[in-house]
Order: sequence, then structure tokens, then C-alpha cells
Amino acid sequence: MSELFDHRQVRRAFSRAAHHYDDAAALQREVGARLLESLDYYDERAQREAQGGKPRAPLRVLDVGCGPGHAAVQMQQRWPKAQVIALDLALPMAREARDNARMMRPAASNPVSRLLASRPQPLCADARALPLADGSVDVLFSNLCLQWVEDLPAVFAGFRRVLRPDGLMVLSTFGPDTLWELREAFGHADSAPHVSPFASIAQFGDALTAAGFKDPVLDRDEFHMQHDSLADLMRELRTLGATNALSTRRRSLTGRARFARAGQAYEPMRRDGKLPATWEVITAHAWGPQPGTPIRIGGVDEVAVPVARIPIRRRG
Repeated sequence: MSELFDHRQVRRAFSRAAHHYDDAAALQREVGARLLESLDYYDERAQREAQGGKPRAPLRVLDVGCGPGHAAVQMQQRWPKAQVIALDLALPMAREARDNARMMRPAASNPVSRLLASRPQPLCADARALPLADGSVDVLFSNLCLQWVEDLPAVFAGFRRVLRPDGLMVLSTFGPDTLWELREAFGHADSAPHVSPFASIAQFGDALTAAGFKDPVLDRDEFHMQHDSLADLMRELRTLGATNALSTRRRSLTGRARFARAGQAYEPMRRDGKLPATWEVITAHAWGPQPGTPIRIGGVDEVAVPVARIPIRRRG
């Protein structure tokens, strides 16, 4: 079965966008800031479990789909002694994260402390195949990355594998109402898909639950952006790397006639002189399950038991 997304195109698009991504990433920064607030849950839980002692700070933090790495820098500042890994599919994005990490201003004024100060470590890798050991991550953070992954159960299985029991996972992704105006406008131009079919909050929550994560909490918000023209919106999407990466996308240029028809269909939606663009954002946080917690696959609970835990009776 062919994949929904062409992941080579996803990598190419974000590689091209790396140097100018911040120019158009206002929404991504806003969602990221809200997601960072969810990290308070980790500190609050650590404080409760410390019972008056020193709370346990995370040892390893993973930012999946880090982009230019701004969230990774903020998490490093929050937990200075943690190893923060900034992971992205696109190598130029990982390099941007590295460069932004180098500009961190360590809290310590001592020159030696500055030299030894921890900074996020860039890693170019695929969210669908995390190159990390089982149970090695205390906090897993992912801001607006998972909309490019069609198989949520598979990627959540990977997240569960690397997240330690009772580790915190905080996520955001786009929902199906994202850019519905653009989808409708291009629907008048041709039959080719121009906007990705994003997972609903119910599908996202079901995938989290099926993967066995504990106490998932999901929220849905809508952000309404405004643009002068269809061309202005399309330029912003290209700057963000959010281009059409569907495997079934039209491989030729859209063409002036089709673009004009889409623009004409968009115009009746104009309000106060601007064209609206809706972004539906789903956020979630959940906790890593204990070993042996079943994963629901095809309606059946499947439990993985290490061979070392299976008693073997030997006959003399």
C-alpha cells in the first residue's frame, strides 16, 4: 500500500525553508509557547513525588521535529543539566537548531561554566524511527510535526518505546479544519488534492489510547490568520515548508488558469479586506505507561513481554 505522504518531499520542503522559516512562523511560535507551558506538569509531579526532598529533574529531553530549535533552547534553559536532543528530518533544520543553540547565553558568568554549559544537541533523524534506546527519554516534546505522519499508531509506538515509564509527552498537530478555505477554493479549480487530510482530535486521542499512554488530555483550538491575497498565503506556506507533500499530488505546476479559478473561489470569503485562513490545532499531553501495558492493535490488546521475564523450566 502506498504511503499518504511523500516523505522525501517533506524533507526537501523543510530543507529549503530552513533559513527563512522564522520569517513566517508566528503561529508555530505561539503554539510552541502554549505547549511549553504544559511542561509544568512534569515539574509539579516531580515535586509531589519528592515528598519534601529535591525533585527529580529530567535527564534527557527530546524535541521531535524541532525546526530551528527555539523550543529546545528554552527547555535547555529550563533544565540546564538535562541532555536536550533537537531532532529534525531535514538536515538544514537541524543545523539551524545547532546554530541557535550556540547563541544561548549561559546563566553562569564563570568562563569555565560557560565553556561547559549544556546546549541542545542536534540530530537529523526520522520521527518514525527514533535512534534512541528504550526508556531513555524523560520528556518528549513535539510541536506541529505529526501532521506529516500518516501512521499515528506506528509513530506513537516509537514514542512509547523511548519514553520512560511516567515520563511526560507533550504534542501538537494540525486538525482537519486547517486551511479549509484553501481546500474549498482549489476544489473549484481542479480535482487534485492541494491540502493534506489531517487527523481529527478523536483519531489522535484514539491512537494515543491504543498505544497505552496514561491519562491523555487533549485540547482543540482554532487560529484565524488573515492574508492580502491567495498568492500571499501560498508564499507564506512555501516559507514554512508547508507545501503539498501528498503522494497523489499533481507533479506539474498548478498553472495560471487553475490558480486564477482558485483565487476567484476564495474571494467571496474575504472579510474586512482580508482573506481568512483557519488553522485547527490539537494539543495533547500524556504519561509513559509501565512496562507490559498492552498496545491495542486491530481491536486486540497485544502485550510485549521480554524473553528474560519468561520462566523456563529445564529438565535434567
